[in-house]
Amino acid sequence: MMSHNDSAPILVGVDVGGPKKGFHAVAIRKGKIIETYAACNAVEVVRWCRDLYAFAVGIDAPCCWSYTGRARPCERALAVERIHAFATPSQPVAERNPFYRWMLNGAELFRLITPHYRLFDGQHLPSRPMCFETFPQAVACALAGTIVSAKHKRNVRRRLLREAGLSIGILTNIDLVDAALCALTAQHLLNRTFKTYGDAAEGFIVVPKT
Repeated sequence: MMSHNDSAPILVGVDVGGPKKGFHAVAIRKGKIIETYAACNAVEVVRWCRDLYAFAVGIDAPCCWSYTGRARPCERALAVERIHAFATPSQPVAERNPFYRWMLNGAELFRLITPHYRLFDGQHLPSRPMCFETFPQAVACALAGTIVSAKHKRNVRRRLLREAGLSIGILTNIDLVDAALCALTAQHLLNRTFKTYGDAAEGFIVVPKT
């Protein structure tokens, strides 16, 4: 277990999958990957983050349901920049459609983690631990400074992580790669080199600003 007295914060990224795939997480500190983790349920992920004394947790899943049943403002704003994201439905629609089980997993993670990690609301960064929504494809485009192909994400995203200074040998699958991009975004959030899409009502998506 890491000490909360360590001067450099531990930052975590979490990739969210459906019931079979579960959650994959990466922790970084001082620009280095220090640990990876996989779990089938959100309770274990929250426990892992707290055991690490992680300060910021970036999660690749919607933090809010759509009020209208249409794409949220953050997703529409990404679309304007030619970055495709699945439109988040209302909660009742998600609960009826098996496709959205991964979003339900993400919603459960946000529900369990927000008592310990305040959800980023677009205002001044709090001094206590926080969590936030992010999106690896948008992160990759921001780091590259251009729209990159999601079809070649395995190679492109690994290259971007290496260019950011991370040693990625421990990232054995694309889920951990995406989790590392989320953790890297947490570093940008703390450094105040970030931008947001969306609003407080239906959620912000945070990406690096380079």
